[in-house]
Order: sequence, then structure tokens, then C-alpha cells
Amino acid sequence: MSLLDLDQAARDELAQQVRGEYEALKARNLNLDLTRGKPSSEQLDFSNELLELPGRENYTDKSGTDVRNYGNLQGITDIREIWGELIGVNPENLYAGDSSSLNIMFDLISWSYTFGNNDSERPWREEETVKWICPVPGYDRHFAITEKFGFDMVNVPMLEDGPDADAIAELAKDPAVKGVWVVPMYSNPTGATVSEEVARKLATMETAAPDFRIVWDNAYAVHTFKDEFPPIIDVLSIAEEAGNPNRFWVMSSTSKITHAGAGVAFFASSTENLDWYASIAGIRGIGPNKVNQLAHAKFFGDADGVRNVMRKHAQSLAPKFEAVLETLRNRLGEYNVARWTEPEGGYFISLDVVDGTATRVWELAKEAGITLTKAGSAFPHGKDDNDRHIRLAPSLPPLDEVRTAMDGVATCVLLAALEKLER
Repeated sequence: MSLLDLDQAARDELAQQVRGEYEALKARNLNLDLTRGKPSSEQLDFSNELLELPGRENYTDKSGTDVRNYGNLQGITDIREIWGELIGVNPENLYAGDSSSLNIMFDLISWSYTFGNNDSERPWREEETVKWICPVPGYDRHFAITEKFGFDMVNVPMLEDGPDADAIAELAKDPAVKGVWVVPMYSNPTGATVSEEVARKLATMETAAPDFRIVWDNAYAVHTFKDEFPPIIDVLSIAEEAGNPNRFWVMSSTSKITHAGAGVAFFASSTENLDWYASIAGIRGIGPNKVNQLAHAKFFGDADGVRNVMRKHAQSLAPKFEAVLETLRNRLGEYNVARWTEPEGGYFISLDVVDGTATRVWELAKEAGITLTKAGSAFPHGKDDNDRHIRLAPSLPPLDEVRTAMDGVATCVLLAALEKLER
């Protein structure tokens, strides 16, 4: 039953009921947060053993090198072998860095802008225009990087099997288009996973710019809610076979596996891309925190050790996501005022409300003590032309707070929809 199908008397009765629920919600003086996808304290506790590793007398990697000293820009073999198996790349084509893959992504864009990358005819700053493709809804911090450099950001839809590859291929015929952001597994914020068909289209398509790059940010490669882990698509090999070996910059990290801000980030790509990266990174710094890399390698042991940790995360996260989905189904399903994704992993749920009401939902929630990510944040410049999208992040609060917050959010969605109908 759609809200539009209610006769005026039934709609007035519902509006009175929802307004009463909203006033009661405000009276509770809540202080709840569903904004950023942060791990909960319980999740952080899963890796507390790291705080005692690698240990006072344990400071050499498997090659016998003292990790306390300078050097080894590529990172230690111990952790690169583990991560290479996890994300399906040759460890020789994988760099292990410090804690943030976002920092590496910023560097790649910044250095291409300042110096040009290894396929550039000139630095991007010397181009008349630089355009970047942004699948939407998408990751706001990705968009913030390309916005910072003044790129023209072009939206394409994020579909159930990944970004609209046909639209990307068409846009890439323009030499001003230099790249695209992609979160290939359990994407932020829809939870969609890129299919092999879409990945192959992206790897093999023609591009007018020889230095076109796909930032393949595999931040959630092992973040499933189930016991089994989905297969990884080897985009580096597919691109190389297609004659485009330098197309992908592949990212990963331990940030939502161990301790956020104190983990290890990874960058995988072609040998030529890595050589270009190292030629600048080696001037910026002498090497990463190898003590922390060794601690992580000791903590995990092997790739299965990572998967075992992620099964603990799944047990913590899955009930919270199910609580969100259960509330949305029970409170909103019958009124046809919202649609939402039902991800099988990752950290977010996308909620689409009645067009023109997302900002109002955010305002109502804020007044009731429930903090949501601002409407439109999953779009470049924070602008959702339809004003319909809200990103939900239920990982941080305890389960009972997630239920309370989502019941309040549902009330706000209904109230905003009813207000629009009354205008």
C-alpha cells in the first residue's frame, strides 16, 4: 500500500499518529549517531593482542632484516604475502605502507596533478580541464580528493553490479577524463559488488587519455557478514591481458580489520606504475612503519588468520544490519515511501526516501537527537539533485541503540513524506 493510496481521512489519521510519535521521540532527549562507519569498541577489542606485538625481542622479518631501522619502501614480505593472497595479487606487485590507503590515493592524484604519472603527456595541472568520473551514490572522501584539485566531477549511476560501465566507456572517449573511483566490493554506501562482466568492461574499454586510471579501492574485500568469502576479481591480470597493464591503482588496508588509524595500507599495481610511485614516495619518505607491519603479520599469521578475525567482525555487525533492515521493513515497507539496499557485507546501507525530503529527514532526526550523515554527502559537492539519499552506518552504536535510532529514523521518514504531501 502506497501512502498515496490512502484516502484523506486515513492520511490525516496517520499524520496525527506520526506527529505524536515524533514529539515522543524528541522528548526522550536522545544522543545517537549513525554517521561514519566506525568500528565499535567490541570490534576494536578483537585486535587488542596487537598492542603487545611484535614483542620486545621480536624485531626481524622473515628475511632477517631489523624492522626498527630505515629502508624498505615496499614494506616487509611477511605482510605482503598475506595480503597478496587475500586480494589476489602477486606480492611483488604490492606495496605495504603506513595506516591509510586514503593517504596513498591522495598521493597518487596529487603526484599525477603535480608531475604527471608514468603515462602522462604532461602534468594534469597543465591540462585545460581534468574530469573525473564519480559513481553515485559513492564515497564522500573519494569525492573530496578530486574536488580539492578542482577536477570536474561527472556522475554515473552505481548499479547493483557496479558502476555503469557503458556510461563510463562513453565518457572515457573524452581525453580530459583521467579516471574513475570504484569501490568494487560491498561498496560505500550501497553495498553493491562489482561483477566480473563490469570489471572486464572497465579493464578492456578504450580510453582517449593514455594516463587514464581506475582507483580500485578494495576497502571491504573481506568484510562479509557470512562465514564464506566472495572471490576476488584479478583486475590487474585482466587489464594486462587487454593491453592496459597500467590502468588500475588497487587499494586495500587493515583499517576496519584491526585498529583504525594504526593499521597497514596496501597499494597494488603494474610494475611500471609501482616504479613511478616509488620514484616519488622514496623522496617523500625513507620507508613505512615496518614494526607495525611485523606486528600485523605476527597477529594474523596467514590469510586464514585474517579471515578468522573477519568472522568475528561479521558476528558483531550482522545483527546490527539486520536490525536496521527489520525496522525499515516493519515501519516503512507498507507505505512505499522508501527503498533501501540489503548488503551482504561492508559498513553501510543506502536509504532512498521520497524525492525532495532527504534533507528534511536529516533535520527532523537532528532535532530528535539522532545524527545522520548529511543528506547528499554521498554525491560530489554534497549535492544530490533529487534530495533522496541518506547513508546509514550502524556499526558503532550498541545493538539496542541501533534499534532505537532506526525506529526514530523511520518516524522522521514518514513525517517528512506526509509533510510533502500536505504542501
